[in-house]
Amino acid sequence: MTSKISRREMSKWLLSAGTGALAVGLYTWRVEPHWLEFTYPLLPVSGLPAELAGRTLAQISDIHVGPRVDDDYIIKSFHRVRALAPDFVAFTGDFITYRSAQQFEQLRRVLVHMPHGRLGTVGILGNHDYGFHWRMLDVADRVTAIARDAGITVLRNRAITLAGLQFLGVEDLWSPLFHPADLLAQKSQDPSTIVLCHNPDAADRPIWAGYQGWILAGHTHGGQCKPPFLPPPLLPVANKRYVSGKIELSGNRNMYISRGVGHLLRVRFNARPEIAVFQLRQADTAAQKANAVACECERQTNTSQRSVSVPITDQDLLRKMTMAL
Repeated sequence: MTSKISRREMSKWLLSAGTGALAVGLYTWRVEPHWLEFTYPLLPVSGLPAELAGRTLAQISDIHVGPRVDDDYIIKSFHRVRALAPDFVAFTGDFITYRSAQQFEQLRRVLVHMPHGRLGTVGILGNHDYGFHWRMLDVADRVTAIARDAGITVLRNRAITLAGLQFLGVEDLWSPLFHPADLLAQKSQDPSTIVLCHNPDAADRPIWAGYQGWILAGHTHGGQCKPPFLPPPLLPVANKRYVSGKIELSGNRNMYISRGVGHLLRVRFNARPEIAVFQLRQADTAAQKANAVACECERQTNTSQRSVSVPITDQDLLRKMTMAL
C-alpha cells in the first residue's frame, strides 16, 4: 500500500531542503573562510639546543593578499599571533594572489601589521608569488623585497641559523628556480634543522640527501571544501595523501601541511583556515630510544620476578611446624 504525498507536504519538504542548502551556502561563504583556528602541535627537533626546548614557532601560510581575501581579516589574524608572542615566525609562501602591480602596495600595507618572532622571522615564496603561470621572476623579486622590508628573512634556496635553530628555505616546486639539491646536500645533516617548502609534493622528489626531520608546508588550503569522512574533491597536489596536518614520510621525515589563512575563492567547508603554533622540543636520539627500550624491558623483568612466589617444600613446612611447637 503506497501513500501519496500531498502538495502541502511536498512544499514543506522543498522549503526545508532549500533552507538547509541556503544555510550551508551562507556558512561556507560567510563563516568558515574567516573562522581561523589556532592549533598547537608539538615539534620534536633532533639536536635542538636545550635552551630552545619549550619555545614556540608560529607557521603562517597562504595569506593570499589580493582581490579575494579581506585585508582586515588578515590583519586581525596577525594581531592574534602577535598576542601570543611566538619565539619564531615562519611564513610558508603565497603572500599574494597576483592580478596586477596593485598587489605590491597592498602587501606592503598588510605586512606593516605582521607578527615578528622574538628570536627570528623567516619565510619562503609560494607559486602565486611568481605571478601568472608561476613564471614571473620580477614579481617574485618584488614580493621578496617587500617581505624583507617588513622584517622577514626570505630564504630562496638558502639557509639561516637563528638562536641555534637552522631553517632551510627552498624555492617553490612549480617555479623556474626550484633547485634545492645543492642546499640539501650541504645542510641536510646539520642538527637542529627545519625545512620550509611550500608545495608538499616536493617531499616526493629525490632531493633530500638523507634529511631526517620536519618539513613545514602549505599550498593545499586543506582542500578548502572537504566532505565529512571523504577526501577533498579538489586538491592541488599529485599525492592526494597530502591534505593537511602531520604526515609521516619515508626516511624518518615528517611534514606538517598548514591549511593556510587565506583562500583563492571565498569558500571553505570542513577545512577551517589555520595558524599552527608549534612547541619545540628535543627529539629522542636513537641511543635514547634504545636506552628507554632497555630500561622498560628491565623494569618488566624485575616486576615479573617480584611477582613470582617461591614454593615451600615439605621439609620447610615440617621445620616451621616443629619450631612453632
